[in-house]
Amino acid sequence: MLTRIPLLYGAGQFGMPGPQSIGARVNTVEDAQKIIDVFASHGHRQIDTARIYGGGTSEEIISQLDLKGCTVDTKVCPIAPGDFAPDRIRASLEISMKALGKTKIKIFYLHKPDRSVPIEDTLRVINELYDEGLFEEFGVSNYDAWEVAEMVVIADFNGWIRPTVYQGLYNALERRVETELFPCLRHFGIRFYAYSPLASGLLAGKILSEADMQTGRWDPNVSSIAGLLRAKYSLLIPILRELKDKQGVPLSEAANRWLQHHSRLQPGDGIIIGASNIDQLENNLKENEGGPLPDDVVTLLEDAWGQAKGVASHYAF
Repeated sequence: MLTRIPLLYGAGQFGMPGPQSIGARVNTVEDAQKIIDVFASHGHRQIDTARIYGGGTSEEIISQLDLKGCTVDTKVCPIAPGDFAPDRIRASLEISMKALGKTKIKIFYLHKPDRSVPIEDTLRVINELYDEGLFEEFGVSNYDAWEVAEMVVIADFNGWIRPTVYQGLYNALERRVETELFPCLRHFGIRFYAYSPLASGLLAGKILSEADMQTGRWDPNVSSIAGLLRAKYSLLIPILRELKDKQGVPLSEAANRWLQHHSRLQPGDGIIIGASNIDQLENNLKENEGGPLPDDVVTLLEDAWGQAKGVASHYAF
């Protein structure tokens, strides 16, 4: 069943076994294939990955799958200053293409800013790679609204490809994008793909005390950003308890249905969902297929956002 806002599968969970794939929980081609089979059976056709996912092995796993007609998007991520210099972007794309094999890249993203390189230099090589037919669309992620506007102006002035999709943090407790980024994107006709719809798992309904922040992405031995997540989201635990106690809809379902029907997303946008097994995925898909929420649940989520504003992240890196 198709959803009001299209869904993408986020393949950050894909990674071959090994130290490079810390945090990746889908470690075999067989398990990854099961996930794609279920995802595609619900009518969804877009997979999101990145060069850094699974230490580079997410793309390798995808290359071995029957994608069931799904397209694949990937990203170049700056690890050190200068990584968005033209030669390094080209090298990263070539590595991604080799890893993906025969799989064509639909959207090629700048994963986050590298402000050590003039944006005009970066956009020039993006346009060259596009003209060479190496991808179909250009996307950006984690940039400020003014930087997006600057990119569009530079691209239009030079006759280069402009970004047509932006990937950013957005969920019921993280709404910073609504104030200045969304007006910018709508003005320039740029789609928005929301990542972290469950706030790094916080809205899954299982984190109700700091003691629950011990495993998975909350464990510093598993995730490099565990400390940051715990410092920020532990302040929201009282809000989560209140939501779980008061509403008659499971918290994860409320979060998913809020994005589908009550957020600022439009049907041309997208939501990137994750799952490490088919049971999780089926549940996630089913929740996204639900209708609008009862008014009292929407009101509770609005109240929660009012309380969460003080610790909500800025949307750009």
